[in-house]
Amino acid sequence: MSSDYLVIPRIKVHNANALSSPFTVGFPAMTAWLGAVHALQRKLNQQSITAEFSAVGVVSHAFDLQTYQGAGDFVHSIIGTANPLDKNGNRPAFIEEARCHLTVSLVIEISAMTGEQQNQLIEGVQHLLNARMKIAGGDILQFQTPFIANDFTQFRNQLMPGYAIVERRDLMVEAMEQGEDALDALIGYLQVENHCQPAEVDDQNPPDEKAKVIWSRQRKENAKGWLVPIATGFHAISPLGQAKNQRDTDAPHRFAESLVTLGEFKMPYQLEQASDLLWYYETDLTNNVYLCQQAPEADGF
Repeated sequence: MSSDYLVIPRIKVHNANALSSPFTVGFPAMTAWLGAVHALQRKLNQQSITAEFSAVGVVSHAFDLQTYQGAGDFVHSIIGTANPLDKNGNRPAFIEEARCHLTVSLVIEISAMTGEQQNQLIEGVQHLLNARMKIAGGDILQFQTPFIANDFTQFRNQLMPGYAIVERRDLMVEAMEQGEDALDALIGYLQVENHCQPAEVDDQNPPDEKAKVIWSRQRKENAKGWLVPIATGFHAISPLGQAKNQRDTDAPHRFAESLVTLGEFKMPYQLEQASDLLWYYETDLTNNVYLCQQAPEADGF
């Protein structure tokens, strides 16, 4: 069955959750994007609009992490808030939470539809995004009119300028097959080493004070492109059961830890087809893994 693509351009999100995992801060987790689109599908279905969203691509156009660096500070600090006030109007206990403002375009794979169904879908999506929908925990301020296309080349230029997040788990798998620890491999691909070496001394033309050393930067040999850590799912660490004060009392509960791998931001013109930017849900109950990934049913988590 052929697929169409629902494109929602330039969604401006305010105060999205930038704490993508317990040890990474930055672009929201892929689970946040796929979760928002899944919630959108469920709300559409409740309105008797038949739609099935099977994959999602995310293209970032602007990203503003809410941090602050004072005069003389070496590192940035998270700009925290304490909202909402408690029932007595007092400031609640401060909980550090990383937030970001960002503008993204979403590319959603949908099953083929008739013209009338497409019109209903676009109208329903606009209504829900203008109502109470949230994305990655942030508020939607504005977005451009959604449209449906069936050829990636028809809308690729409309995703420019921007950066599509694509999966680079292959780098992690390669490093771990060579015996590296997962966290060491992740940090190894992200770190930038600064080296300095003495400049060549010419007795006839001695260097000035600033030219006595030469600085250079070095990355891991195959760490090409704009690599970032990206949270892509969860690994269950407890059996299914019930927990006190769980959010949904009708669904089984289990504790889980985040799965983090490498991603890469690429400009859409570097992608040849829509599948190059689409992410899918993948569940492996044997290994207790709930994952978002680009290649369906790929081996090696």
